[in-house]
Amino acid sequence: MPKKARPLSALEVKRLTTPGFHAVGDVAGLLLRVDKTGARSWILRYSTGETRLAQSGKPYKVRRDHGLGGYPDTSLALARDKARKVREMLDQGIDPLAERKAAKQARLAAELARLTFKEAAEAVIRMKQAEASNLKHAQQWRQSLEAYALPILGSMSVADIGLVHVKQALEPVWTTKPTTAARVRQRIESVLAWATAHGHRTGPNPATWKGNLDAVLPAPTKIKKKAHHRAMPIDAMSDFWARLQMRDDIPAKALAFTILTGCRSGEVLGARWEEIDLVGATWTIPPERMKGRREHRIPLAPAAVDLLHSLPQGEEGLVFTRDEGRKLSDRAMTDLLDAMGEKERATVHGMRSTFRDWMAERTATPHDVAEMALGHAITNQAEAAYRRGDLLAKRARVMKQWAAFLATPASASTKKVTAIRKAATD
Repeated sequence: MPKKARPLSALEVKRLTTPGFHAVGDVAGLLLRVDKTGARSWILRYSTGETRLAQSGKPYKVRRDHGLGGYPDTSLALARDKARKVREMLDQGIDPLAERKAAKQARLAAELARLTFKEAAEAVIRMKQAEASNLKHAQQWRQSLEAYALPILGSMSVADIGLVHVKQALEPVWTTKPTTAARVRQRIESVLAWATAHGHRTGPNPATWKGNLDAVLPAPTKIKKKAHHRAMPIDAMSDFWARLQMRDDIPAKALAFTILTGCRSGEVLGARWEEIDLVGATWTIPPERMKGRREHRIPLAPAAVDLLHSLPQGEEGLVFTRDEGRKLSDRAMTDLLDAMGEKERATVHGMRSTFRDWMAERTATPHDVAEMALGHAITNQAEAAYRRGDLLAKRARVMKQWAAFLATPASASTKKVTAIRKAATD
């Protein structure tokens, strides 16, 4: 214990103005600190009992300075009273500064734990928006969580969310909308994983499927009812095509191009002039705009090339635009089908199914050619390893035959199978 200094009176303390530390006595280690600015404050200096080595190699005792308040707001008598209480704690083996640090850490931990699921979800959505090449994906995150997760979990602390709460959020849609529910579960799992990684919760993730939710909810694969996109019947395509050709608006041209190329609506709406080679009659979609993240070359039938020539030409920029060069709405073609009275019979995406059915039922198109025409990847890894080309020439013949089929009046059409293999030798 430090040697006690001679007890100073209140008047003597008042006269201490020299910068430095001044012992005031009565309580061991009680000092008045005077700064160069003249500010004065009380500290109690004590030894922790810990020994460390200096850079020189010599051992030294670790000391700490415990602040007791500023002078003169804290009087000499009050400072001595505070110092005695600290000394009593030290005699009991309690380090007040260590206790204060632990309390602060506990408060910080409590504050972290109070983060709500909604706040954590917002952080993850911002991260997804920064990562996503398609902002629509990040919007789907927000919409699904707002619709199904936030009503139950939104105001809860992420630290308090358990299996029962996740189950409560998922059950209303688990059997009625299994695909949506499975995505919501994955997104809840991601939000809680983010919260764990950032110190807001501990323990296992209650939204994981294997070894957790699979014990209380039926497997999605056993309850999923596969819903197919409504597809135009093959024999109805010619009449529909004739009516579509009578329209001269941009949504009609975009839908016609979608049908002629067998592409997804998003790929068509995002088509850019710099991707199209009108001379070579090809359209090359870059990987970042393809569902499979692989470049896709599409041979354009003469009808598709003529359609593009009918549009305002540009060296770059979107092909299908509305007012002032803005991108067409995702619903533009869907609304067109509705206006044409086809809403109940067909969807835009269903046109791909019609194209696929036509290849299977009305032609002898090989399976791999048909799949590549739709931009599908080869699922057989061994075959994919040896398949270097994209069968462009064969697919070009299919596209020409598809365009010819569409332009042939229904009364003159025939169900005769076209032999693609034979045509390749002609």
